[in-house]
Amino acid sequence: MLEDEELFLPFSNFPWFEDATVRRILNVELQSSNHLYWPELDVDLAVESIRYPDRFPLVSKINA
Repeated sequence: MLEDEELFLPFSNFPWFEDATVRRILNVELQSSNHLYWPELDVDLAVESIRYPDRFPLVSKINA
C-alpha cells in the first residue's frame, strides 16, 4: 500500500523479490513521493515503474 493505492509487483516483472522473505519485502522506505527503496534487498524503484511496468523495461541478471 502506498497511501491509499495498492500496488502489485509480479515476480515476472520484478524478479528481485521472488526469493526475498516477507520481512525484507515489507522493509521498504519511501525515499520521495515517487521513489521506493528496499534497503535489505538493495532495490530501488520509481513508483511509475510499478504502476506501468510495460513503460519501463526492467533488466535483471538474476536468471540470466
